[in-house]
Amino acid sequence: MDKLLRYLNGLAKADRARFASACGTSENYLRKAISRGQLLGESLCINIERESRGAVLCEDLRPEGVDWAFIRSTRVGSVQAQAGQPVAPSNDNPTAMRRRSTDRLRRDDT
Repeated sequence: MDKLLRYLNGLAKADRARFASACGTSENYLRKAISRGQLLGESLCINIERESRGAVLCEDLRPEGVDWAFIRSTRVGSVQAQAGQPVAPSNDNPTAMRRRSTDRLRRDDT
């Protein structure tokens, strides 16, 4: 949370308001959460990382209890799918692997 506070304090007043708004919250809420050591929600953490262009990472805000790598990978796949971009199947996804195996069996049967 210290990194978020330094980031906010480094912005001009109008930029702080724009930043908080783009994150879906207010500067007052962020400052209150920082002062109380409050846990921010995953979506807000992701928005802060995005809007700060990586200056404040999700791990800086919530270092424990959240698998940020997994959340990032699922969000990237979701964004690609919404944009109509192909999403490469992952070997970590057992459903996709099962589907590929079934497809291969069907092709072999014909």
